[in-house]
Amino acid sequence: MASISLFFLLLLFLVHLSSSTSRSRSLITTSDIKPIRLNLHHVDSAKNLTKLERLQHGIKRGQARLQRFNSMILAASSQSSSSTSENSDHLEAPVYAGRGAYLLTLSIGTPPKSYPAVLDTGSDLIWTQCKPCSHCYDQPTPIFDPKHSSSFSKLSCSSNLCSVLPSSSCDKNTCNYLYSYGDNSFTKGFLASETFTFGENKKDQVSVNNVGFGCGEDNEGDGLDQASGLVGLGRGPLSLISQLDEPRFSYCLTSMDDSSATGKLFLGSFPSSKEETLAAATSLLTNPTLSSFYYLPLEGISVGENRLDIDKSIFDIKEDGSGGVIIDSGTTITYLEQEAYEALKKEFISQTNLPVDTSNSTGLDLCFSLPSDSSSEVKVPSKLVFHFKGADLELPTENYMVADSSSNVACLAMGASSGLSIFGNIQQQNVVVNYDVQKETISFLPTQCDSL
Repeated sequence: MASISLFFLLLLFLVHLSSSTSRSRSLITTSDIKPIRLNLHHVDSAKNLTKLERLQHGIKRGQARLQRFNSMILAASSQSSSSTSENSDHLEAPVYAGRGAYLLTLSIGTPPKSYPAVLDTGSDLIWTQCKPCSHCYDQPTPIFDPKHSSSFSKLSCSSNLCSVLPSSSCDKNTCNYLYSYGDNSFTKGFLASETFTFGENKKDQVSVNNVGFGCGEDNEGDGLDQASGLVGLGRGPLSLISQLDEPRFSYCLTSMDDSSATGKLFLGSFPSSKEETLAAATSLLTNPTLSSFYYLPLEGISVGENRLDIDKSIFDIKEDGSGGVIIDSGTTITYLEQEAYEALKKEFISQTNLPVDTSNSTGLDLCFSLPSDSSSEVKVPSKLVFHFKGADLELPTENYMVADSSSNVACLAMGASSGLSIFGNIQQQNVVVNYDVQKETISFLPTQCDSL
């Protein structure tokens, strides 16, 4: 009996030790705590720009992202067995979409060091510049120094996160990575794990252990000068959402009319009882070719009271991975497949009592000349509705028409694309966009974002 009791005591001790070790290594799930709340600032908010200049900067970024998204789809669909071996000494990285449009602030290490990062729903990797840098761009905060953190550790080549890198190599059992972006930015370094702290007020802060991230020692930050790195919120295993083991997140983006307004990002359920009853909810689609992107089931569009005469199959994801509609926080205006855009453009012209402006002064495809007489009646489509499967999202005028007094024009904040369509961030202004990756749903709740 004594030997049996001793055996069970030993067994209980081992089980306890195993569970304790597991808890110390596992991540905190945000379902166990209140949602993490972070402020979002537009990347151009600190610059002395007019509304039109901010829009033009955003269009330039968005066109580059659209090009890069299409290139990624083409490369992914044609790639079969050309992936790099993890034991290779040479890294050939796929090229990602590039910088997004919004910044958030978080902290890394023990003790925590604050740094601003670009929010990107179009990619997965979390990374920051690290000392010692062989090459680092100028950033607004001191570069992260792993030597000054007691919770820092490198990830080995056998780690789970290393195995899911699209491109990796191994050096002395350290997992090396290379990520390139479409705007000529890139980050090259090694994977590590750290304690990340979220929340700007100490009483609301949440620290999460063992977050895997890229420690970049060779970085080119074309367009990233306001950030120390990037936080990927895509659907892949490297993203912050996946690592938090929390499939729900929301954001609310403020209007371009107020450059100083602050948007919000919530990691976890959005704190509103109205969400379930008032939000327009639809399903998220998955493209097997690029599974990190968030695809929407768009079935049609209405301008005013008229539904456009377009076949809903025009928005389908094709067998080769092309086509489809993604929602992206980093693309400024919405891009629609050419045929759908032309139908939209024609309907806008027919419902607007203003002459079409042909000066091409704004960078947008469709603009109207405003009357010089302020008493003249201006008639534009009163609403724009995106018909998603099971849900209609009606946009207010400011989410699709942009007026510029200096150029005396009003423009449609949309454009044409070939293949892939993108639902951009102007169309998402003052809407809580709530993602549930586990349930594969997304919902839209009109809200005044700067009041959250």
